[in-house]
Amino acid sequence: MTPQQIETYVDAAAAALDLPLAPEHRPGVLRYFALAADMAALTEAVDLAPHDESALRFDPVAPGTQA
Repeated sequence: MTPQQIETYVDAAAAALDLPLAPEHRPGVLRYFALAADMAALTEAVDLAPHDESALRFDPVAPGTQA
């Protein structure tokens, strides 16, 4: 995402959530969102095969027990 796209997205998301964004926090929020967008792009660039999908069912196990 370009810096302008990030600013537009952050502004729209904050407005949609009725989340006030203090002017002194804005630079950090934009930097973090840019970092998250870069990580998402790296993840999306990985080709996955059907066997890479997670299980269809998850059964949690209590701590200290063995499955």
